[in-house]
Amino acid sequence: MNDDTTPVAERLLTPGEVAEMFRVDPKTVTRWASAGRIGSIRTPGGHRRFKESEVKALLATLTVEAFAAPTGTQH
Repeated sequence: MNDDTTPVAERLLTPGEVAEMFRVDPKTVTRWASAGRIGSIRTPGGHRRFKESEVKALLATLTVEAFAAPTGTQH
């Protein structure tokens, strides 16, 4: 049973899962985390994990920016 006072654990994604969403290499995701572009959590073993909500928010922001960017002139 889950009431309104019980926190729901957020899904944490691996660098590989995040990389698939952005269509980049997992090392790129790790570099983004090191640069502060995306937040990460370290597991007790030292591995990075990413909050699904933050990843989806960044993906949505970048998708909107990509569609809003000028594409150049058409002839």
